[in-house]
Amino acid sequence: MLHPALVPAVLAPVLLATLAAPPARAGDDRGGGEATAAALLAKVTDCEQISKGKFRADDGKPADIPVCGGKGIVHWKADLDIDCDGRPSRACNERTDPYFQPQTAFQDSRGRHLDSAELPYVVVPGASELWNHRDDKVWGGGLAAVIHRGKVQYAVVGDTGPTDLIGEASHATARALGIDPHPVRGGAAKDVTYIFFKGSEVTPIESREEAERMGAELSRGLLGG
Repeated sequence: MLHPALVPAVLAPVLLATLAAPPARAGDDRGGGEATAAALLAKVTDCEQISKGKFRADDGKPADIPVCGGKGIVHWKADLDIDCDGRPSRACNERTDPYFQPQTAFQDSRGRHLDSAELPYVVVPGASELWNHRDDKVWGGGLAAVIHRGKVQYAVVGDTGPTDLIGEASHATARALGIDPHPVRGGAAKDVTYIFFKGSEVTPIESREEAERMGAELSRGLLGG
C-alpha cells in the first residue's frame, strides 16, 4: 500500500513472469465447490457499519470505505494493494519494492517474519479510534476469505498497515487470485471483497493447508451448510 509522504521510485524491470499462478481454489466459481465466490458475496451485500468512520483506498483518495459487521464476520470491499513486506525473497526485497520492510506485524511459529511471496495473508488497518480490529476479534493469524472476479482465496491476517488506509494483501494472495502481484505496478484498483471470520486463528499461522481446511469449514458455516 502506498504510504503517506513517500514518492514512487523508478525501478528496474523485475522478472516475475516465472511466478505461475497456483491452481484455482475450491471456491473458484469456474471450478465448482461448496463455497463459491457468488455464494459468499451474497452474504455480504449489505453493510452494517461498525467502524466509527470510513477508510481510504490509498493516500489522497476519498474516505469512503466502511468496515462492516455481520453474524460472526467482519467485511469490506476495497482495492488490493500489494504488501511485499517480511522475509526477503526474489519477488519481495528492497530492489523490487521501494517501500519494502523486512518485518511483518505477526510472525510464524518459529518467530520469523512472514514471507509475502509464499504465504497468502491480508493486511488490516492499524488499531485506531477509527476502528480497532482486535475489538471485533480480528487478530494475527485470523482467517479471511478474499474474493475477486469469481475466485476465493483463504488468507491469514499477517500484517497491519496505516490507520486510515484499507485494502492490502500479500504477493501470494494476489497471485492466487490472478492479480498482478508486482509491488509497484500490480494490485487491483477495485472490486476486492474481504471477509474475516471473527475469533478464528490458523495454527500455525504459516500453514496454507490449515488455512484452506479452516476456510472451507467456516465458509460452509457462514452459508448455513
